[in-house]
Amino acid sequence: MTARAAELLARMSLREKVGQLNQRMFGWDAVVRDGCRWRITEELEAELERWSGLGALYGLFRADAWSGRSWAGGIRPEERAEVAELVQQAVERAGRHGVRALLVEEAPHGHQALGGSLLPQNLALAATWNPGLVEEASAAVAAELAASGAHVALVSGLDVLRDGRWGRSEETFGEDPLLAAELARAVVTGMQGADRSQVGAGGVAVVLKHLAAQGEATGGRNGQSAVIGERDLHEIHLPPVRAAVGAGVLGLMAAYNDIDGVPCCASPALLRTYLRGSLGFDGIVMADGLAVDRLAPLAGDTAAAGRLALLSGVDLSLWDEGFTTLEASAAVDPAVAAAVDEACLRVLTLKDTLGLLGPAASVGSADQPTGQPTDQPAARERLEIARGRTEVLSRRLARESVVLLDDDGGLLPLDAGRFRRGSRVLVVGPGAASHTALLGDYVPPLPPDQQVSVLDALRARLPDAKVTFLPDDDVRLGAFARESGLVVAVLGGTSHRAYDEEFADNGAAADPRASAATGGEGVDLADVSLPHGQDGFLAGLRAATVAPVVALMVAGRPHVLTAVLEHADATLWVGYAGPSGGHAAAAALFGDAAIGGSLPMTLPRSAGVLPVRYNDRHRPDGVYQDVPDPVLLPFGHGVPAGLRLHGVSVTVARDVVGVRAVASNTAAVRVEGVVQVYAHRAGGPALPRLRELVAFRRVGLAPGESAALSWDVDPTAIFADGAAARTALQVGPELVEGLRPHRG
Repeated sequence: MTARAAELLARMSLREKVGQLNQRMFGWDAVVRDGCRWRITEELEAELERWSGLGALYGLFRADAWSGRSWAGGIRPEERAEVAELVQQAVERAGRHGVRALLVEEAPHGHQALGGSLLPQNLALAATWNPGLVEEASAAVAAELAASGAHVALVSGLDVLRDGRWGRSEETFGEDPLLAAELARAVVTGMQGADRSQVGAGGVAVVLKHLAAQGEATGGRNGQSAVIGERDLHEIHLPPVRAAVGAGVLGLMAAYNDIDGVPCCASPALLRTYLRGSLGFDGIVMADGLAVDRLAPLAGDTAAAGRLALLSGVDLSLWDEGFTTLEASAAVDPAVAAAVDEACLRVLTLKDTLGLLGPAASVGSADQPTGQPTDQPAARERLEIARGRTEVLSRRLARESVVLLDDDGGLLPLDAGRFRRGSRVLVVGPGAASHTALLGDYVPPLPPDQQVSVLDALRARLPDAKVTFLPDDDVRLGAFARESGLVVAVLGGTSHRAYDEEFADNGAAADPRASAATGGEGVDLADVSLPHGQDGFLAGLRAATVAPVVALMVAGRPHVLTAVLEHADATLWVGYAGPSGGHAAAAALFGDAAIGGSLPMTLPRSAGVLPVRYNDRHRPDGVYQDVPDPVLLPFGHGVPAGLRLHGVSVTVARDVVGVRAVASNTAAVRVEGVVQVYAHRAGGPALPRLRELVAFRRVGLAPGESAALSWDVDPTAIFADGAAARTALQVGPELVEGLRPHRG
């Protein structure tokens, strides 16, 4: 709480306070192009008049199929500052106090705006195991948002992948709570600065989503019940929340799902007792889109839903009707009135932090606006600098996210010199010629110079070879495969949404069966086998040629790759690596970049074994009669063959467990990889998990180079209560066995 926020709250009417808690509009409906200029719409004018101002505006710059904004008529990068100032001046005119609006933008892996810089999707970011680089890239994205006039970034980061059937698996940082927590911390620190130092000073406030356990939804069905106990909630799903709060995150988004029947938006135990009481969280809680109204079956009606969410701890709505009824509820219920004041004070405090209440001397002056006009030329210059920086970092992240799944024959890296003039390379697969297949969900249309597919990248890398793409149903496939010296199969799925598709009221796919997307929000799958018969397609290619067949997996969930590893000579996981994904794949194939990513999830051998995670409490093998070994590739798989670990030692002291090791490169080329430390706890009040990640570090070594590694691990991450003497710390088996990739 700030003094200015408290002083302003005391002079606001009830309607003005409630207006600060409502985030009703889609931002793309707030402005319209009028010739060569922009103007505000009647819809925005009506909203401003209704509340004598505006609390927050969602997605002013959002561009995608749902918003309908495209390069044909959307807000271009150089126009962002102008349009933001246009909206803010209208907000100031509408109110008595000159308070500006929070401009809230989607930035789950980069800014979802025309010309917005994109990073790899979260699951691909997790494959880098590089929190430092993620923090640096997040800071660049935040600088872009701030230069555009935005204040709040909605960023995916709290969900933990527990069932690959869930369409939003791609938005997670993988299945492990420590890895997810470290990356969530990196995002918050990058975008807000250490101790919130960059908020309002070149950075933005972060609302991290989603709280909590959305990745545990029954059957992988989006937004449905998470049937888990308190232990799993706290051990698996709340570590990223604790890390984010510890890093000073200014906002959290309450999720759609319920936990054991209690919706997250209606859980005072989660939002008040735990979040604010136990963790000391002092930021805002925002509801997910229309989540408040979805409480009506529980609460009785829309007004009761708004009251329930507010009293449970929600501060700011998103598109709901429920919070518009709070004025009437507060007029007759002192508890609601007090909760309105409490929530409004948090919103005003955030606005003060961002400079939206203006100088202290002018706060509350009806005839002197408090917001400061944007220096638009300077903002445009800062924007271009930030966009350039983000593009560089996105390329690095894309390269570091590539994971070597299988190369038993030592095929990679390929020798580009072999592909001279006249040599043939066949590129096939549903994602081969599509740049959008590499991007994931929540992305804007890219400008033409960024629309690079795997096919485009391979043609650029092999300018003298004849690189041919053929559709999967082309009758010439067999003949071309026999005549080619290399076959590259780009397999997997896509989360791309076309502009002619139908959307649900929250932007998810309205009818997944009518969409070309095989992942993303609203596209849950009962079967995570590769779609559209890709296994049989690859088997046919393998039978048709003696040339090497390389598979590139472009996907946002843990698909079943049993047949792929059988039929391909080498397989790389590319994930949704972003705009630079095509070049990253080509660089990995030809040795231009070390392949150093590791899997952030378990790959199943069969679709029917899901969910399966490395840190479950019971081994999955030997249970299913038809699939005795359910794990195809384990969490953490992908360490390169040249990386060796030796001199491993463990020391246990009163307050710390010290782990020491030396990593060496025995290969003739530079290697990168992730060294991982696991623990197994025994004893205590509950069955131990099979293994738990307790420390990790990504290392890069030149030929013959060695590096000393050390970790000081908190004993609470290792020892079970009352059974410390029986706990054994171990380094993961892939490290003990020489860091070679393995399959089990």
